Amino acid sequence: MAEREIIRMGNPVLRRRADEVEDPTSADLKALVEDMIDSMFAADGVGLAAPQIGVSQRVVVFCTPPDRPAESSPGAPGDPAREMIREQPITVLINPEIEFLGEDMAIGIEGCLSVPGLCGPVTRYQRIRYTGVTPDGDRIDRTVDDFHARVVQHECDHLDGILYPMRMDDISQLAYVDEVTRMHEAEPESDRAPFSETDTEATPA
Repeated sequence: MAEREIIRMGNPVLRRRADEVEDPTSADLKALVEDMIDSMFAADGVGLAAPQIGVSQRVVVFCTPPDRPAESSPGAPGDPAREMIREQPITVLINPEIEFLGEDMAIGIEGCLSVPGLCGPVTRYQRIRYTGVTPDGDRIDRTVDDFHARVVQHECDHLDGILYPMRMDDISQLAYVDEVTRMHEAEPESDRAPFSETDTEATPA
């Protein structure tokens, strides 16, 4: 279909609770989903919510690799990890709901296509169950953990007007990705912070 502009932090659409989708199987909704997927891949992201392209509806798209730790995130463009993500099936989730399973939490570095160039540590539940509907009207009901769970939580936050900096325990840790990368590369490996170098290339979603 078409690539759309991704709006950035400061746009009021991103702070608004998105509307429920009344007809998940409509032609308009399918066109929106195609535009979201095109926009996500054009921006080299692993997920995108409809509000990020200015549409206040409860729709997210994402693709995640299997068996990825919650604390990790894909690297820069061209990184094999990111290429692996592109090969995964795309999930389209309409009117999603999340249930947190257990009390285990993990900290991971996150980024966002609507907060370009920045990243920060965010604490998320490690295991969740999510449900929703596809554009074909089929019901999705999955239990997932680690990186998959992190991506879903991040994207669904967008539907409630929440950006990841609002989830950070310490906003002073919000940083530019290139600065964090530069510092990590300059440090001896033994002195590095408890996030891997891959984590400094925050997940854009």
